[in-house]
Amino acid sequence: MRGAAVFVVLGALAVSACGFTPMYAEPGVGSPLRRIAVSAQDDRLGYRLREQLEDALGWDRSAAPLYRLTAQVEQERRSLGRRIDDTATRYELTVKARWTLTPADGGAPVTGEETVTTTYAAADQPYAAIAAQQDGEERAASELARRIRLDLMQALSNR
Repeated sequence: MRGAAVFVVLGALAVSACGFTPMYAEPGVGSPLRRIAVSAQDDRLGYRLREQLEDALGWDRSAAPLYRLTAQVEQERRSLGRRIDDTATRYELTVKARWTLTPADGGAPVTGEETVTTTYAAADQPYAAIAAQQDGEERAASELARRIRLDLMQALSNR
């Protein structure tokens, strides 16, 4: 038992001495991420992306934003596979987001673009078809938020 305690203390000292900084610590990239105000278009997919981005960035509503992130989302749905009655068996949803990160102090904006493709099954029942489409949109928004967050981390680490 005593050896385990010594190992934990030595491990903590080793990690603290190596220059390791948690991603969300004040000096690193994480702090500015929490202070990015997000806006997106006023539709269901834009709302979902904004919601996912705010969660992914850990937006701190109590602090004044250092940056404003605006996102424009486009989606395209394509049928895959056909039944004998010529109805689709699956759909492919491609969602493209163009984003712009603008510093609140008026610096040069950073732009980027991400594209995500998801698929979902086509259902015979109308409610199930709507639920499947909304689930596909939710998965696409979640993946877009993850990718945009990574882009933002890279852009802010270069500043």
